[in-house]
Parts: sequence; structure tokens; C-alpha cells
Amino acid sequence: MAATDVSRRRVGTSPIQNLRQLNLGCLIFHSKQVFALSFCFAAVTEMAARRAQGVGKVTPRMTLPAATSTKGLRVGDLVEVLSADEIFATLDERGELENLPFMPEMLKFCGQRLTVHMVAHKLCDTINGSGIRKMDNAVHLTGSRCDGSSHGGCQTACLLYWKEAWLKRVESGSASSATGGRTDLPLLEINTRKEPGPDGEPRYSCQATELLRAAPACLPARDLGQYVTDVQTGNVSALASLKAFLVVLFNRLQGASKRLLPRRLWFRDGLAWGFVAGRVIGPTPTAHLNLQPGEMVRIKTKEQIEATLNEDRLNRGMGFEEEMARYCGRTARVRARVTKCLDEKTGRMLTMKNPCIVLDDVICAGVYNASCPRQFIPFWREIWLERV
Repeated sequence: MAATDVSRRRVGTSPIQNLRQLNLGCLIFHSKQVFALSFCFAAVTEMAARRAQGVGKVTPRMTLPAATSTKGLRVGDLVEVLSADEIFATLDERGELENLPFMPEMLKFCGQRLTVHMVAHKLCDTINGSGIRKMDNAVHLTGSRCDGSSHGGCQTACLLYWKEAWLKRVESGSASSATGGRTDLPLLEINTRKEPGPDGEPRYSCQATELLRAAPACLPARDLGQYVTDVQTGNVSALASLKAFLVVLFNRLQGASKRLLPRRLWFRDGLAWGFVAGRVIGPTPTAHLNLQPGEMVRIKTKEQIEATLNEDRLNRGMGFEEEMARYCGRTARVRARVTKCLDEKTGRMLTMKNPCIVLDDVICAGVYNASCPRQFIPFWREIWLERV
């Protein structure tokens, strides 16, 4: 949740004129690249959207019978989760497929029919902050979030990753072929634990802690294919994908300006799109509303929340990010109070001294983060909320 620490290289306030011209020239060059790439991207995403809708496609005269192959899943497709036996046959001795763990919390979905919520072809790195990473052969299913029951009661409620090999595409109204079978729970439970910490503290392993192994390759921002895939799979519309692409380019331009220009020439202090800046020097304030599930709250304005953040955009160690700022001013219902969550980097269970709040229908939609489909549920400090 913490904001990434970005080191800044500042140029003196009286640079040599030639150096200033060179720096400005570099920015102009970057700007021209932005416009050129944006034009190309708009054309490509429009083509992808037309293809996804069937425009311009040649329909074969011979239609195949309903297949169980899950290749090419799109948002809205109906699938059936395979039985435990069938899924276990795909796992290695670590209980993983392609380095992605199958967790005990997923067993309850075996045999169920669910729709594809998002195609998980990429994800944001919340462990090392390396950016967007490529994931293969995986989707998120509607209504399938981890309940943390086998991971110390973690309350992060991550969307579960489902490998396509664990699913089969089905037609609505067709008979279910789900069968019973053994449940090798001990194997899965053993693989939820890492080596204990030096003090004997339990360390957990889950899909979130192992994502860098499951998605080892970084996906460069200049790779237009990821934005086309977003449209083709139905993750987002062509317009939303174009907006996400432009936000990425804007943020890269902001980063270039901070490296090349003196501070006085930075646009909006060189901030990423969403423009969140902490204003507190020293300890950050706190508040205790004792909010309970079912209560209605209003998310304070961005300016009010910025007044509670330090220069790293943290309040008592918890980060407030641009995606969260999109919800400022809205009302929402309290879903739960959160006191425990896993540290994705270490696997440690973190217990919060000051409980935070999660809200119904408030997610990280990836609008400012290259349309990342992970859809985290943000944690909110009570000082950022007010009762309606």
C-alpha cells in the first residue's frame, strides 16, 4: 500500500543555456513520440474493437460443436471450474501450475459455473514496483476472491487467479459434468507456509506473494500489444484503453521532465496523473470513527486527504494513491473493518494498530495504471472518511 519512493535528480537553478535548450529539445522529442504513438494506438485499438465485435471477420460456413477448450477466453464467457481431482492432476509437487499456486481457498469453487470477470494477461508489481508484468493463460472469475481462511485470516480479499487449464468453457443451460473426488487438503495447506521468520513468526505463501515467479517478464509501456489485448479480451473499451495508454505516456513524460529540467519547470510538481501530494511535515494525524459494516460514509475531498499525508503520501504507514483519489467525494457503504493483511514481499501477517475500512463497490480499476485487471480493494483510513 505504501507509495513508491522515487529518487529525484535536480538541476541547478541557473543551468547553462545550451544545457537548458538540450533538455527542452529532449522533451519536445518525447512529446512528438507521444503524439505519434497515440495516433497509431487509436487506429490499432479501433481495429481490435471491431474484430472483438465481429466486424470485418469472416465467419466459417462450418461451425464446430461446443468445445471445452478455454483458449481465447473473453470477459463474460461462462466456464466451469474443474473438479479437485482434475485440477490436482495439473499441479506440481508445490501445488502450482506455471509457478502459480492453487490455494485451499479455491477448492470451494470446484464444479461451480462462473463467468470470466477479467482476463489476467498482465498485472501490476506491488512487491518490487517494477511496473506491469506479463501473465499467461489466466483469468479472474466473477465473485471469486480469496477469503484468507488458510492464510491466517488475511483480509486483503484478492481476486483469485485461475489458470485456463483449471477451467472449461460451457454453454448456458448445458448439464454440469462436475464429479466428486478426493480433496488433498494437506498438500495445499503445507504449501501455504514458508520458512518461519528468525523469531519463529509464521510466513505465508499465496498467489500474491508468488506473483513475480508466476509473471517473471516485465511488460514495457511501449508495448502496444497489451492495450490491444485489453480491448480484444473485453477487459476495457477501446476508449478506456486509449485513455490508460495516454496516462502512461504522460507519466513517462513527467518522469523525463524531473530528470532533465530544473524544478521550476516541472508541470504540477512533476506528479503522476491524478496529482496526489502529501502536505504534512512530521507525524501524520489520525481519527477514530469506529465505523461498522453497513454504515454509509462519504470519502473526503482530495485536498482534505492530502492534508493527512506526508511527503511519501502515507498516513501512519498506509498509502493513498491516485486510483483512490478517483473516488473522492463519493458516498459508499462500509463493507468491513480490516485488521490483518499479508505483506506480499515477506509473507508476514501484518496486524494494524489502527483498523482501516474497505467499502462496497470501491476498487482499484487500473484507470491510471495501464488498465491493470487485478482490481484491488483499497484500504481507507477513518480520517479519510466521514459519516453521511
